[in-house]
Amino acid sequence: MISTKISLRFLIIVCSIVASFQVNGQAQPLIKNGKWLCVIKRLDGHTIPFHFIVSNTKGKQVIHIVNGTDKLLVDDITQTNDSILITLPFFNAHLQVKSTSSNRLEGFYIKKLGDRVQSIPIVAEWGINKRYPSAKKAKFSANGTWDVAFSSKNNVINKAVGSFIQAANGVVTGSFLTPTGDYRFLEGVVSGDTLQLSGFDGGFAQYFQAIFKNDSTLVDGAYISGGIGSSVWSAQKNENAHLPDEYSYSHLKDGETKLTFTFPNTEGKLVSITDEKYRNKVVIIQILGSWCPNCMDETSFLSKFYTENKQRGIEIIGLTYERTEDFEASKKAVAIYQKRFNVQYPILITGVTPADPYRVEKTLPQIDKIAAFPTSIFIDKKGQVRKIHTGYDGPGTGKFYAQFKTEFNALINELLTEESK
Repeated sequence: MISTKISLRFLIIVCSIVASFQVNGQAQPLIKNGKWLCVIKRLDGHTIPFHFIVSNTKGKQVIHIVNGTDKLLVDDITQTNDSILITLPFFNAHLQVKSTSSNRLEGFYIKKLGDRVQSIPIVAEWGINKRYPSAKKAKFSANGTWDVAFSSKNNVINKAVGSFIQAANGVVTGSFLTPTGDYRFLEGVVSGDTLQLSGFDGGFAQYFQAIFKNDSTLVDGAYISGGIGSSVWSAQKNENAHLPDEYSYSHLKDGETKLTFTFPNTEGKLVSITDEKYRNKVVIIQILGSWCPNCMDETSFLSKFYTENKQRGIEIIGLTYERTEDFEASKKAVAIYQKRFNVQYPILITGVTPADPYRVEKTLPQIDKIAAFPTSIFIDKKGQVRKIHTGYDGPGTGKFYAQFKTEFNALINELLTEESK
């Protein structure tokens, strides 16, 4: 009898260990696989919807956050008691949720912003395939290019360009371009006479709404961002709408022709623009931060470009301005960034934050300003700065992204054909 009881207890212990292993090893999914509609619920009543898809890859549960054609991979999902932590790959942000049923999650979108933490309630429901389930048949079309005016609370007008594609079912994708970059991938719908768009990647959480006054005019626009941000906007359809020249915002100072800098890479080794490796090469200096959503799109483009073209005599150096001056903390963030985008060129840590009012003087004193992140500086074979490009027109901007790639390749080809001496 004693032997039987011991055996039974042993069997129960073994089964408990196996069950625990199955949960921790994700043999049992932490979140139900499939498509979820997640809604960020601001305290002022505004909501920001987005989709994510849960699936299994190589025995591991992963999430893809979906905005239009973009699918952002999230592969860090853990569980502590009844709380599920979904750590977003960039931007020092995560989703912390718990299951209230097999088809519903509740929790918070949490993002660290410098010395403060932003926490906004979220609710996610499984199996809802439309971002705006109650949308009506579209009465108008957002398809095309728009002159856009955003107005801040102090009535400052900021010009932008809207670029959208509208499908037959009313679904709209596209983005807004500004002089400092674009709003990345947006997805939404025209419902009756109302345009609704939203996007979420951990860095941006944003919602746009406007009313069609007629086929070519949008009025009463509202822009909602993050936990408290808001502004108003309007737009006029104009297929020739464009921004000012993106090469006109930043320049070399009078009398300057070349850059001089030396910073450590992620291994602590000092790298200088004057190193022999860069002699007689066309060099692109990428000014970025791992916290910057537009930098993420540019890095994806430049990483692929470098892999395919470095044998032509092209080099790229990244200069990163992280939110902390601490080298080890910056190194950790940049290492994750490099791995995600398979960056084969060096990213140097300046040790200067993007908010530092003397960031230019401390890092690149030969230029007048860093007008935006990202910024790209093009250097010819003689080591001379030829052009400085501010911002980035990413893949969410449609025809503007295609134009950027054409201009970029033309500039690189021109610099490559020139003599080094």
